[in-house]
Amino acid sequence: MLATANAHKVIEMKSLLADCGWNVIAAPAEITDVEETGETFAANARLKAQTVAAAAGAIALADDSGLMVDALDGAPGLHSKRWAGDGATDAERIAKLLSAMEGVPTDRRDGRFVCAVCIAAPGGALWEGAGSVEGTIALSPRGEGGFGYDPVFLFADGRSMAELTESEKNMVSHRGRAMRAASQWLLEHLNDAI
Repeated sequence: MLATANAHKVIEMKSLLADCGWNVIAAPAEITDVEETGETFAANARLKAQTVAAAAGAIALADDSGLMVDALDGAPGLHSKRWAGDGATDAERIAKLLSAMEGVPTDRRDGRFVCAVCIAAPGGALWEGAGSVEGTIALSPRGEGGFGYDPVFLFADGRSMAELTESEKNMVSHRGRAMRAASQWLLEHLNDAI
């Protein structure tokens, strides 16, 4: 059970977990609203996975991810989704980021996407992993794909995360890396009595 109410993440995570051997479904919305009180991405992923697993009585997988920008001392970081305020749109979050980065030279615009993943059973965490990807922050958004900060996250080849095809993004993204490891763990434990 995917412990997220984010429709974009559900689609992406189902695609990334397609070969894990498990029936992957989204958790009911009423149990996915978990306050992220952890001080790390891993702590928040664990909190969400354990809460949803306990509420659903099923194996749950959760992630917590965000963008960390060196010139902003790691911001937006843990608060990536809420950085521009509760209910802000992706466009508003990107606008706040670009405003905060105004005047930062191109050689100081380094950042990374980070994703922590936890798989939990009703009794507690079973597996934890992470993935990250390095890049730079663009001067303006580019591309129509992806979600969140994807349009302003540039790879070394000059393309933004939003300019990648879905399969390209799944190969190189922070979530893609973390989910491949989670998928492998699930596959290895397919017949276990968890």
